[in-house]
Amino acid sequence: MLLDSHSFACPWCGEINEIAIDPDEAGQVLIQDCAICCAPIEVVIPLSSDGLVEARREGQ
Repeated sequence: MLLDSHSFACPWCGEINEIAIDPDEAGQVLIQDCAICCAPIEVVIPLSSDGLVEARREGQ
């Protein structure tokens, strides 16, 4: 199965992070720690592979 790669800015420190998404995860919310500042990020997976990943501070 192929994974889709998406980039997003950390809502805490602003650094760019990468995430590999399984298409079966579309529409889900995942928690991922920032690769730079280690803060928890809620990552909203788009319903389509060409959609944008939404990243927000956990709990917002």
